[in-house]
Amino acid sequence: MKFASIRIITADIQPLIAFYEQITGLSVIQYTEDFAELHTSSIVLSIASTRTLELFEGSHLAAPASNQSVILEFRVDDVDAEYHKLADLHSANIVQAPTTMPWGNRSMLFRDPDENLVNFFTPVTR
Repeated sequence: MKFASIRIITADIQPLIAFYEQITGLSVIQYTEDFAELHTSSIVLSIASTRTLELFEGSHLAAPASNQSVILEFRVDDVDAEYHKLADLHSANIVQAPTTMPWGNRSMLFRDPDENLVNFFTPVTR
């Protein structure tokens, strides 16, 4: 088994596409008006509209902009440099400035346009 992707369900995929392209510097591939993917070196972040839930027999299966338990994490070369880039980005709601965690990562938290929590981190210890 191979963990392949994480999918965000949203009411409007365009703001999320623009946001994730801006924060990662990567291009999102939009396959249809309802589905897109951001390919990183380690995983795929899928962005899909609520209309795609109908294909799974039920729009009740997921609710957009209601995540309260998952953090999307991106390992970056320099979290402090990324923080300074994001500080000027109005769509990045910064929750926590870079902080060194007890487990050895320097980490910052912010929210995407759908209020999903995103963590940029850089390991600072072995």
